[in-house]
Amino acid sequence: MSLLNPLRRILCTRPQVLALTRFSSSYVSRMRFLNRLKQDDEACAAALQDGQLVLFHRLQPLLQRGPTGTFRPVTLTCSGVQTLLQNFGSDGPLLEDSILIGCSDQNQAQFCLDVGHLDQAAVAEFCAGTFIDLRKSFFLLPGPAARLVAKAQALLRWHQTNGFCSATGQPTHRNRAGSQRVSSSSSSMIYYPKMSPVVIVLLSDGSRCLLGRQASFPRGMYSALAGFCDMGETLEEALHREVAEEVGLEVQDVSYSSSQHWPFPHSSFMVGCHATVSPAHTQLNVDRSELEDARWFTLEEISGALQAGVPSRGGPPPDVWLPPKHAVAHHLITEWRDRQRRLQASE
Repeated sequence: MSLLNPLRRILCTRPQVLALTRFSSSYVSRMRFLNRLKQDDEACAAALQDGQLVLFHRLQPLLQRGPTGTFRPVTLTCSGVQTLLQNFGSDGPLLEDSILIGCSDQNQAQFCLDVGHLDQAAVAEFCAGTFIDLRKSFFLLPGPAARLVAKAQALLRWHQTNGFCSATGQPTHRNRAGSQRVSSSSSSMIYYPKMSPVVIVLLSDGSRCLLGRQASFPRGMYSALAGFCDMGETLEEALHREVAEEVGLEVQDVSYSSSQHWPFPHSSFMVGCHATVSPAHTQLNVDRSELEDARWFTLEEISGALQAGVPSRGGPPPDVWLPPKHAVAHHLITEWRDRQRRLQASE
Protein backbone atom coordinates (compact mmCIF):
# COMPACT_ATOMS: atom_id res chain seq x y z
CA MET A 1 0.00 0.00 0.00
CA SER A 2 2.87 2.39 0.69
CA LEU A 3 3.77 2.30 -3.00
CA LEU A 4 0.46 4.03 -3.76
CA ASN A 5 1.05 6.98 -1.42
CA PRO A 6 3.05 9.04 -3.95
CA LEU A 7 0.29 8.48 -6.50
CA ARG A 8 -2.35 9.62 -4.01
CA ARG A 9 -0.36 12.79 -3.30
CA ILE A 10 -0.16 13.56 -7.01
CA LEU A 11 -3.87 12.99 -7.58
CA CYS A 12 -4.80 15.17 -4.64
CA THR A 13 -2.91 18.16 -6.08
CA ARG A 14 -5.89 19.28 -8.16
CA PRO A 15 -4.52 22.52 -9.73
CA GLN A 16 -1.49 20.68 -11.11
CA VAL A 17 -3.63 17.88 -12.49
CA LEU A 18 -5.98 20.34 -14.19
CA ALA A 19 -3.05 22.22 -15.74
CA LEU A 20 -1.54 19.00 -17.05
CA THR A 21 -4.90 17.90 -18.41
CA ARG A 22 -5.40 21.14 -20.34
CA PHE A 23 -1.90 20.98 -21.77
CA SER A 24 -2.19 17.30 -22.67
CA SER A 25 -5.62 17.66 -24.32
CA SER A 26 -4.30 20.42 -26.61
CA TYR A 27 -1.28 18.33 -27.54
CA VAL A 28 -3.33 15.17 -27.99
CA SER A 29 -5.82 16.95 -30.25
CA ARG A 30 -3.00 18.21 -32.50
CA MET A 31 -1.37 14.79 -32.71
CA ARG A 32 -4.67 13.09 -33.52
CA PHE A 33 -5.41 15.74 -36.13
CA LEU A 34 -2.03 15.11 -37.78
CA ASN A 35 -2.52 11.34 -37.61
CA ARG A 36 -5.90 11.68 -39.32
CA LEU A 37 -4.34 13.73 -42.12
CA LYS A 38 -1.72 11.01 -42.64
CA GLN A 39 -4.40 8.34 -42.92
CA ASP A 40 -7.12 10.21 -44.82
CA ASP A 41 -6.15 11.65 -48.22
CA GLU A 42 -9.34 13.68 -48.57
CA ALA A 43 -8.94 15.23 -45.12
CA CYS A 44 -5.33 16.09 -45.92
CA ALA A 45 -6.31 17.73 -49.23
CA ALA A 46 -8.94 19.79 -47.42
CA ALA A 47 -6.45 20.82 -44.72
CA LEU A 48 -4.06 22.04 -47.42
CA GLN A 49 -6.63 24.58 -48.59
CA ASP A 50 -6.54 26.27 -45.16
CA GLY A 51 -2.93 25.43 -44.34
CA GLN A 52 0.44 27.17 -44.41
CA LEU A 53 3.20 26.30 -46.90
CA VAL A 54 6.94 26.71 -46.52
CA LEU A 55 8.70 27.01 -49.88
CA PHE A 56 12.02 25.46 -50.93
CA HIS A 57 14.04 25.74 -54.10
CA ARG A 58 16.11 22.63 -54.70
CA LEU A 59 16.05 21.93 -50.97
CA GLN A 60 16.97 25.49 -49.94
CA PRO A 61 14.34 27.09 -47.65
CA LEU A 62 12.90 30.51 -48.43
CA LEU A 63 13.70 32.87 -45.56
CA GLN A 64 12.86 36.47 -44.82
CA ARG A 65 14.70 38.97 -42.63
CA GLY A 66 12.45 40.72 -40.13
CA PRO A 67 12.65 44.36 -39.00
CA THR A 68 14.87 43.38 -36.04
CA GLY A 69 17.33 41.56 -38.31
CA THR A 70 16.20 38.06 -37.36
CA PHE A 71 15.20 35.52 -40.00
CA ARG A 72 12.08 33.40 -40.32
CA PRO A 73 10.72 31.00 -42.96
CA VAL A 74 8.38 32.59 -45.47
CA THR A 75 4.94 30.98 -45.06
CA LEU A 76 2.27 31.27 -47.71
CA THR A 77 -1.38 30.29 -47.86
CA CYS A 78 -2.59 27.80 -50.43
CA SER A 79 -4.13 30.60 -52.48
CA GLY A 80 -0.87 32.54 -52.20
CA VAL A 81 1.08 29.62 -53.69
CA GLN A 82 -1.52 29.22 -56.43
CA THR A 83 -1.08 32.89 -57.31
CA LEU A 84 2.69 32.43 -57.38
CA LEU A 85 2.46 29.39 -59.66
CA GLN A 86 0.04 31.15 -62.02
CA ASN A 87 2.31 34.20 -62.13
CA PHE A 88 5.19 32.00 -63.34
CA GLY A 89 3.07 29.92 -65.71
CA SER A 90 3.31 26.73 -63.67
CA ASP A 91 0.61 24.12 -63.30
CA GLY A 92 -1.69 24.22 -60.31
CA PRO A 93 -1.34 20.44 -59.75
CA LEU A 94 2.17 21.13 -58.42
CA LEU A 95 0.44 21.85 -55.11
CA GLU A 96 -0.28 18.13 -54.91
CA ASP A 97 3.45 17.63 -54.36
CA SER A 98 3.28 19.47 -51.05
CA ILE A 99 4.16 17.42 -47.97
CA LEU A 100 2.63 17.58 -44.52
CA ILE A 101 5.24 18.64 -41.93
CA GLY A 102 3.33 19.65 -38.83
CA CYS A 103 0.51 21.49 -37.16
CA SER A 104 0.44 24.88 -35.47
CA ASP A 105 -0.88 25.50 -31.97
CA GLN A 106 -4.08 26.66 -33.65
CA ASN A 107 -4.50 23.29 -35.42
CA GLN A 108 -3.51 24.74 -38.78
CA ALA A 109 -1.78 22.18 -40.95
CA GLN A 110 1.74 23.03 -42.16
CA PHE A 111 3.12 21.84 -45.49
CA CYS A 112 6.28 22.26 -47.56
CA LEU A 113 6.74 22.46 -51.31
CA ASP A 114 9.83 22.53 -53.51
CA VAL A 115 9.55 24.85 -56.52
CA GLY A 116 12.96 23.97 -57.93
CA HIS A 117 11.71 24.07 -61.54
CA LEU A 118 10.95 27.80 -61.25
CA ASP A 119 13.44 30.64 -61.52
CA GLN A 120 14.98 30.97 -58.05
CA ALA A 121 15.69 34.70 -58.08
CA ALA A 122 12.25 35.56 -59.49
CA VAL A 123 10.41 33.49 -56.87
CA ALA A 124 12.51 34.98 -54.08
CA GLU A 125 11.75 38.51 -55.28
CA PHE A 126 8.03 37.74 -55.66
CA CYS A 127 7.92 36.49 -52.04
CA ALA A 128 10.25 39.19 -50.65
CA GLY A 129 12.62 36.53 -49.34
CA THR A 130 15.88 34.71 -50.03
CA PHE A 131 16.57 31.04 -50.64
CA ILE A 132 19.41 30.10 -48.29
CA ASP A 133 21.37 26.86 -47.94
CA LEU A 134 20.05 24.84 -45.00
CA ARG A 135 23.39 24.74 -43.19
CA LYS A 136 23.54 28.53 -43.21
CA SER A 137 19.86 28.72 -42.29
CA PHE A 138 20.57 26.82 -39.09
CA PHE A 139 22.70 29.71 -37.84
CA LEU A 140 20.06 32.31 -38.76
CA LEU A 141 16.82 30.79 -37.51
CA PRO A 142 15.47 30.41 -33.97
CA GLY A 143 15.13 26.86 -32.66
CA PRO A 144 11.48 26.03 -33.54
CA ALA A 145 11.82 27.45 -37.06
CA ALA A 146 15.12 25.61 -37.63
CA ARG A 147 13.52 22.32 -36.58
CA LEU A 148 10.56 22.91 -38.90
CA VAL A 149 12.64 23.59 -42.02
CA ALA A 150 14.98 20.70 -41.14
CA LYS A 151 12.07 18.29 -41.03
CA ALA A 152 10.65 19.73 -44.23
CA GLN A 153 13.91 19.42 -46.14
CA ALA A 154 14.45 15.88 -44.90
CA LEU A 155 11.02 14.80 -46.15
CA LEU A 156 11.46 16.57 -49.48
CA ARG A 157 14.83 14.90 -49.99
CA TRP A 158 13.45 11.48 -49.03
CA HIS A 159 10.66 11.72 -51.60
CA GLN A 160 13.06 12.90 -54.29
CA THR A 161 15.31 9.88 -53.75
CA ASN A 162 12.70 7.16 -53.18
CA GLY A 163 10.65 7.27 -56.36
CA PHE A 164 11.29 3.60 -57.12
CA CYS A 165 10.87 0.36 -55.20
CA SER A 166 14.25 -1.07 -54.14
CA ALA A 167 12.92 -4.65 -54.48
CA THR A 168 11.22 -4.50 -57.88
CA GLY A 169 12.44 -1.32 -59.53
CA GLN A 170 8.85 -0.24 -60.11
CA PRO A 171 7.70 3.31 -59.33
CA THR A 172 6.43 4.14 -55.85
CA HIS A 173 3.47 6.37 -55.13
CA ARG A 174 3.02 8.56 -52.06
CA ASN A 175 -0.07 9.15 -50.00
CA ARG A 176 -1.47 12.67 -49.88
CA ALA A 177 0.36 13.65 -46.68
CA GLY A 178 3.69 12.29 -47.91
CA SER A 179 4.12 10.09 -44.84
CA GLN A 180 4.72 6.94 -46.90
CA ARG A 181 5.31 5.57 -50.38
CA VAL A 182 3.83 2.33 -51.78
CA SER A 183 5.27 0.23 -54.57
CA SER A 184 3.10 0.17 -57.69
CA SER A 185 3.81 -3.56 -58.02
CA SER A 186 2.56 -4.52 -54.55
CA SER A 187 0.54 -2.63 -51.97
CA SER A 188 2.30 -4.61 -49.24
CA MET A 189 5.62 -2.93 -50.06
CA ILE A 190 5.34 0.28 -48.04
CA TYR A 191 8.27 2.63 -47.47
CA TYR A 192 8.48 5.15 -44.65
CA PRO A 193 10.90 8.08 -44.18
CA LYS A 194 13.91 6.99 -42.15
CA MET A 195 16.60 8.56 -40.01
CA SER A 196 20.09 7.13 -39.49
CA PRO A 197 21.06 6.73 -35.80
CA VAL A 198 24.06 8.80 -34.74
CA VAL A 199 25.63 8.98 -31.29
CA ILE A 200 27.08 12.35 -30.25
CA VAL A 201 29.11 12.51 -27.06
CA LEU A 202 30.75 15.16 -24.92
CA LEU A 203 33.77 13.64 -23.20
CA SER A 204 35.06 14.94 -19.87
CA ASP A 205 38.11 14.10 -17.77
CA GLY A 206 36.56 15.70 -14.71
CA SER A 207 37.82 19.25 -15.23
CA ARG A 208 37.89 19.64 -19.02
CA CYS A 209 35.72 18.62 -21.97
CA LEU A 210 36.82 17.39 -25.38
CA LEU A 211 35.73 19.05 -28.62
CA GLY A 212 36.77 18.36 -32.19
CA ARG A 213 36.26 19.71 -35.67
CA GLN A 214 36.09 18.27 -39.15
CA ALA A 215 37.70 19.99 -42.11
CA SER A 216 34.20 20.66 -43.51
CA PHE A 217 33.17 22.71 -40.43
CA PRO A 218 33.02 26.50 -40.68
CA ARG A 219 36.36 28.02 -39.69
CA GLY A 220 36.84 28.05 -35.91
CA MET A 221 33.79 25.92 -35.02
CA TYR A 222 34.27 23.01 -32.61
CA SER A 223 31.69 20.47 -31.55
CA ALA A 224 31.17 17.23 -29.65
CA LEU A 225 32.36 13.98 -31.22
CA ALA A 226 29.80 12.07 -33.26
CA GLY A 227 29.47 9.02 -35.48
CA PHE A 228 26.96 6.70 -37.11
CA CYS A 229 25.92 3.46 -35.46
CA ASP A 230 27.04 0.36 -37.35
CA MET A 231 24.59 -2.43 -38.06
CA GLY A 232 24.09 -4.57 -34.95
CA GLU A 233 25.63 -2.05 -32.55
CA THR A 234 24.04 -0.64 -29.45
CA LEU A 235 24.35 3.10 -28.88
CA GLU A 236 26.86 2.44 -26.10
CA GLU A 237 28.99 0.24 -28.35
CA ALA A 238 28.93 2.85 -31.10
CA LEU A 239 29.96 5.54 -28.63
CA HIS A 240 32.92 3.53 -27.31
CA ARG A 241 34.03 2.64 -30.84
CA GLU A 242 33.77 6.17 -32.25
CA VAL A 243 35.78 7.68 -29.40
CA ALA A 244 38.46 5.01 -29.77
CA GLU A 245 38.63 5.51 -33.54
CA GLU A 246 38.64 9.31 -33.60
CA VAL A 247 40.77 10.28 -30.58
CA GLY A 248 42.24 7.03 -29.24
CA LEU A 249 40.60 7.13 -25.79
CA GLU A 250 38.73 4.53 -23.74
CA VAL A 251 35.39 5.65 -22.32
CA GLN A 252 34.33 4.90 -18.77
CA ASP A 253 30.85 6.02 -17.69
CA VAL A 254 28.13 6.98 -20.19
CA SER A 255 24.89 8.86 -19.49
CA TYR A 256 22.07 9.85 -21.84
CA SER A 257 21.18 13.53 -22.24
CA SER A 258 18.79 14.25 -25.12
CA SER A 259 18.09 13.55 -28.79
CA GLN A 260 17.47 15.52 -31.96
CA HIS A 261 16.65 15.10 -35.62
CA TRP A 262 19.52 16.50 -37.68
CA PRO A 263 19.07 16.90 -41.46
CA PHE A 264 22.75 16.34 -42.31
CA PRO A 265 24.13 14.57 -44.19
CA HIS A 266 20.83 12.88 -45.11
CA SER A 267 18.58 12.96 -42.06
CA SER A 268 20.20 11.68 -38.87
CA PHE A 269 18.75 10.83 -35.46
CA MET A 270 21.24 12.31 -33.00
CA VAL A 271 21.40 10.69 -29.55
CA GLY A 272 23.30 12.99 -27.18
CA CYS A 273 25.35 11.55 -24.32
CA HIS A 274 27.91 12.55 -21.73
CA ALA A 275 30.87 10.28 -21.06
CA THR A 276 33.97 10.29 -18.88
CA VAL A 277 37.53 9.15 -19.33
CA SER A 278 40.16 8.57 -16.68
CA PRO A 279 42.10 11.76 -15.81
CA ALA A 280 45.22 9.60 -15.99
CA HIS A 281 44.59 8.64 -19.64
CA THR A 282 43.76 11.80 -21.58
CA GLN A 283 46.53 11.83 -24.20
CA LEU A 284 44.87 12.24 -27.60
CA ASN A 285 45.75 10.25 -30.69
CA VAL A 286 43.63 11.99 -33.33
CA ASP A 287 42.70 10.19 -36.54
CA ARG A 288 43.35 12.96 -39.07
CA SER A 289 41.22 11.21 -41.69
CA GLU A 290 38.24 11.72 -39.36
CA LEU A 291 39.03 14.99 -37.59
CA GLU A 292 41.06 18.05 -38.50
CA ASP A 293 41.61 18.79 -34.82
CA ALA A 294 40.53 17.77 -31.32
CA ARG A 295 41.53 19.22 -27.99
CA TRP A 296 40.59 19.62 -24.36
CA PHE A 297 38.87 22.82 -23.22
CA THR A 298 38.71 24.28 -19.72
CA LEU A 299 35.56 25.61 -18.09
CA GLU A 300 36.79 29.16 -18.64
CA GLU A 301 37.31 28.56 -22.35
CA ILE A 302 33.91 26.94 -22.76
CA SER A 303 32.16 29.68 -20.81
CA GLY A 304 33.80 32.31 -23.01
CA ALA A 305 32.83 30.52 -26.22
CA LEU A 306 29.22 30.12 -25.07
CA GLN A 307 29.03 33.78 -24.14
CA ALA A 308 30.47 34.87 -27.50
CA GLY A 309 27.81 32.92 -29.39
CA VAL A 310 27.67 32.34 -33.13
CA PRO A 311 29.73 34.86 -35.15
CA SER A 312 27.80 37.50 -37.07
CA ARG A 313 27.39 37.21 -40.82
CA GLY A 314 30.28 38.74 -42.73
CA GLY A 315 32.40 39.30 -39.64
CA PRO A 316 35.66 37.48 -38.87
CA PRO A 317 35.01 34.27 -36.88
CA PRO A 318 36.67 33.89 -33.48
CA ASP A 319 39.36 31.28 -32.96
CA VAL A 320 36.82 28.98 -31.27
CA TRP A 321 33.04 29.06 -31.47
CA LEU A 322 30.32 26.50 -30.86
CA PRO A 323 27.26 25.10 -32.69
CA PRO A 324 23.99 27.10 -32.58
CA LYS A 325 21.78 26.97 -29.51
CA HIS A 326 19.23 24.58 -31.01
CA ALA A 327 21.89 21.96 -31.82
CA VAL A 328 22.15 19.02 -29.44
CA ALA A 329 25.91 19.61 -29.28
CA HIS A 330 25.30 23.07 -27.82
CA HIS A 331 22.93 21.52 -25.29
CA LEU A 332 25.56 19.00 -24.19
CA ILE A 333 28.22 21.69 -23.83
CA THR A 334 25.88 23.93 -21.82
CA GLU A 335 24.97 21.03 -19.52
CA TRP A 336 28.64 20.33 -18.89
CA ARG A 337 29.37 23.99 -18.12
CA ASP A 338 26.48 24.21 -15.68
CA ARG A 339 27.53 20.99 -13.96
CA GLN A 340 31.11 22.20 -13.59
CA ARG A 341 29.93 25.48 -12.10
CA ARG A 342 27.79 23.65 -9.55
CA LEU A 343 30.73 21.45 -8.60
CA GLN A 344 32.97 24.47 -8.12
CA ALA A 345 30.34 26.23 -6.02
CA SER A 346 29.98 23.21 -3.74
CA GLU A 347 33.71 22.92 -3.04
